Amino acid sequence: MMNHPSKRLKASSGDLGSLANNSSIVEPVLNGLCDRMAKPLTTQGSKEWIGPKGSIKKVEFVRIITKALYTLGYEKSGALLEQESGINLHSSEVNLFRDQILGGKWDESVATLRKIGMPNEYALKSATFLILEQKFFELLQKNRVMDALSTLRHEITPVCVDAKRLRELSCYIVCSSQYGNIGFSSKDMVGQNRYLNLLEEVQKLLPPTIMIPERRLEHLVEQALSVQRRECVFHNSLDGSLSLYSDHQCGKDQIPSHTLQVLQAHSDEVWFLKFSNNGKYLASASNDKTAIIWEVSESREVSLKHRLIGHERSILTVAWSPDDSQLLTCGVEEAVRRWDVNTGACLQIYTKAGLGIISCGWFPDGKCILFGLSDKSITMWDLEGKEVECWKGQRTLRISDMAVTNNGKWIMSMCRESAILLLDREASVERLIEEDNTITSFTLSKDSKFLLVNLVNQEIHLWSIVGDPKVVCKYKGHMRARFVIRSCFGGYEQSFIASGSEDSQVYLWHRETGELIETLSGHSGAVNSVSWNPVDPHMMASASDDRTIRIWGLNPVTLKPKDVCANGVIHCNGNSQ
Repeated sequence: MMNHPSKRLKASSGDLGSLANNSSIVEPVLNGLCDRMAKPLTTQGSKEWIGPKGSIKKVEFVRIITKALYTLGYEKSGALLEQESGINLHSSEVNLFRDQILGGKWDESVATLRKIGMPNEYALKSATFLILEQKFFELLQKNRVMDALSTLRHEITPVCVDAKRLRELSCYIVCSSQYGNIGFSSKDMVGQNRYLNLLEEVQKLLPPTIMIPERRLEHLVEQALSVQRRECVFHNSLDGSLSLYSDHQCGKDQIPSHTLQVLQAHSDEVWFLKFSNNGKYLASASNDKTAIIWEVSESREVSLKHRLIGHERSILTVAWSPDDSQLLTCGVEEAVRRWDVNTGACLQIYTKAGLGIISCGWFPDGKCILFGLSDKSITMWDLEGKEVECWKGQRTLRISDMAVTNNGKWIMSMCRESAILLLDREASVERLIEEDNTITSFTLSKDSKFLLVNLVNQEIHLWSIVGDPKVVCKYKGHMRARFVIRSCFGGYEQSFIASGSEDSQVYLWHRETGELIETLSGHSGAVNSVSWNPVDPHMMASASDDRTIRIWGLNPVTLKPKDVCANGVIHCNGNSQ
């Protein structure tokens, strides 16, 4: 922070006397002060490079600030900066060109465009085409069809860089009243807004040294904030917390590391849990052959909504429908049941004669369900239980996870102990993610671009599945010896990785760096599954062999009174218990 001067400007006693005689020295004093403040230091004024590291070109810096002032509507300030710095935002030719575009002077603007200095012939033709196209539209709008035809033949055609577009314009001559055929409504063809849009389109074809891109300063500042956010290991809040006044740095207090509730409604080991897509519900599956739908209140209190009873065997997993109105529960090589979340009623039971269902998942449209079967095939059924598609062969394992990308194109399942199958259902193409060790579970990121793969060797690998699959990060530290341990993405923009562990703890890593940032104690048995609320980055749940579910959040001491959870089952004071 800049220190304020220790001394202030003072007026002499004579000056004070003149003030008493209704004459003021305020204006000359302020003018003199402004003059001294406005003049650059002699050691810096002549420098071409500025900044603490001397890496910023002064001319570019001043021009970008000037551009920002004009964009914000500070016309006088922008003009004053140009005058005082001696650095013009644009050349006289560019200023003339802008005025001509905004004034609808198409022929003059095309002539000026050739003087500006385009980077290549293609860019010149493309920009000219855009300008003449606007001229063409306006002639048609004025019902000057023959003039529009002449412009099309003698001006647009010679510079045409888009044959398809040219054909569209030609057809448009015949039906000039149907503006929608070429992507414009009549009200969009003329007017200041359209001219501004045209100027922005043309500007994209010009080198940034000639015309600075719109909102360039805002873009640079947003980039800087993004870098600070990425480099902040504990960042887990909305971008509204970022400030331009200081470098951003979060503390651990943004990580949900305090036990807020302990849910004890299951009578046996809890094997799996998952928050709904809207974050309003939590579903858990247990060795006690039941699943439970929990409701999350606005104050983050979790309470039992429905206990789902009907399975004859332990329940392995659950899956939320895309709209969260329904829930699938999958027994161990048994049946899959579909439940109504609102009423808790069982809507459908899915079985396959002679086979057990070992995994399930929803198709993104919510109209179909995918199952992994004990014969290692994958099948797709509609909600009424009719088989729609089937992929036979080594498609899945007896213990398997399943996922579908958001666009419904790729189906993912463990096809071998150390491989995950990526099946393109549209093109019938298969890809493999192959590991050196046995895979125990996996989960798909919210954007369908990454897979989190748990391995028997006590590592978790993050795979990028866009293009050629590759490992981009590894996470270590948790314990896995005998059981299936599941992990998840979570936090703001899924910036963290959480995992259960056989040592009764929950482990948290920074997704990008792989740094272990926290271990959460409290459970007394192996932690089998974790789930991070997709809507609330400050809420996480873990399921354990100790028959409990723990709800993790921020320290209640730091929360406002209305944010502190009431006690749904067992209320904790924020410390691990």
